[in-house]
Amino acid sequence: MYFSKITATGACVPEKTVTNSDLSTLVETSDEWISSRSGIKNRHFAMSEDENTASIATGVCEKIIERSGISALDIDLIIVATVTAEYTTPSTACLVQAKVGAKNAVAFDIGAACSGFVFGLSIADKFIKAGTVKNAVVIGAEVISKFLDFDDRGTCVLFGDGAGGVLLQRSEKSGIISEEIGSDGTKGMALTCGSAKVKNAFGHFEDVKDNPSLKMDGRAIFDFATRQVPKSIEALLGKADMDKEEIDFVIAHQANSRIVQIISRKLKIPMEKFYLNMFEYGNTSSASIPIALNEMNEKGMIKPDSVGLLTGFGAGLTWGSMLIRF
Repeated sequence: MYFSKITATGACVPEKTVTNSDLSTLVETSDEWISSRSGIKNRHFAMSEDENTASIATGVCEKIIERSGISALDIDLIIVATVTAEYTTPSTACLVQAKVGAKNAVAFDIGAACSGFVFGLSIADKFIKAGTVKNAVVIGAEVISKFLDFDDRGTCVLFGDGAGGVLLQRSEKSGIISEEIGSDGTKGMALTCGSAKVKNAFGHFEDVKDNPSLKMDGRAIFDFATRQVPKSIEALLGKADMDKEEIDFVIAHQANSRIVQIISRKLKIPMEKFYLNMFEYGNTSSASIPIALNEMNEKGMIKPDSVGLLTGFGAGLTWGSMLIRF
């Protein structure tokens, strides 16, 4: 039987840092208002096509190749989780494949928003366990700033751009212990982005206007996350037959520090075990978990044989939690 294990990480974020004070020049807000409600103080915004979704995803893949010592030709699978691709087609993953020269890799995108990285890990794990893949690169990459309405202070202050990812390799020891993923499309309209209306040359569509901007019912998303994520994690622990005391660290989707605090309280997992970095990056959707994972790895905070809990939640609505042994 084959297993999969995370063996390398990488991240890439745009150079431009936008502070809460910078945003206060555009909308009626302040550093205190944003940080007290979300924990966010800074975020990074792309400023050129060199920092678009495929470019920063490629930066992640290049770092993973460098750090792992594998060749681009050794990569069998590239999955990019994104909802902010610059093209409907080709996929961001195919653009990454071409740029790094991974011509032997199967490459495709998935769209599960803030849960996308966990969904991508789940898919790659199945490929490896099936015996068809040895080396899989899973990336979460978003340039959300191009979809923000900078007149809407309820959304434009929360999001940022960035990418992160991992190398998942075939292993003799189990790395992914257990997973619990799900979706609830009945509540999907609580967070939308990139609406494209029907229009063509054979109808009268003069009044039809697309709405590409991100729209969010913040209260609905907050209630969903604080209710569903603890349930997901309890179910995950049950599947793995593990106690929460066995978890060494938790990386939750970096959407809002208050959400994470409520999850911590409901599960009775100390906040000291939760890694937080939304204060620097904001909500980067599918990229938030792998960016945080890469930071922990670079800081030497992930010890051999430690157990990490990853949990994502957001648009769709979707959720995904995973226990991983490193």
